[in-house]
Amino acid sequence: MIAHIQGRLVEKTPTEVVIDCGGVGYLVNISLHTYSLLPASENIRLYTHLQIREDAHVLYGFVEKSERELFRLLITVSGIGAGIARTMLSSLEPKQIIRALANGDSGTIQSIKGIGLKTAQRAVLDLRDKVLKLYDIDEVSTAAYNTGKDEALSALEVLGFNKKLAEKALEKAIAANPDATVEVLIKAALKNL
Repeated sequence: MIAHIQGRLVEKTPTEVVIDCGGVGYLVNISLHTYSLLPASENIRLYTHLQIREDAHVLYGFVEKSERELFRLLITVSGIGAGIARTMLSSLEPKQIIRALANGDSGTIQSIKGIGLKTAQRAVLDLRDKVLKLYDIDEVSTAAYNTGKDEALSALEVLGFNKKLAEKALEKAIAANPDATVEVLIKAALKNL
């Protein structure tokens, strides 16, 4: 197994990089999260996962070890292959995935392209205990997942606000008042927008 790869960054796209190591260029598949964390310097190190298939050897790279470990957890779930796991890490921050799994929030997992209801439920069922134990999460935080958050977010989108900005405003509102009703969350988020 190749644990990490270090060398000169030759090419970079949002889905893959080419790293020159001693004259050999390695094509490494990456997530958007890793892409956003790539250093500006020419020399980089990526933690890797090598997937050996009948028709190909595919190398996946991650700036953070924790993202690689989450990737490895995700591919243990039936119905989630390396491609879907990479899509998950590109769609959500690793912390958001961990929080959703720990809270049993299959709706957040299902919101990722390519993940259906059964796969999302299976991921939560298979990984919830592992995530709680691995990331040393004692209690599921009510601020981490609030059922009114989805309703409030939907309402803000209908009002014409950008989804990402609305999510950030809602997270601030939930952090300030975890037990708030949907109406209170919307009002608090509107003040932050």
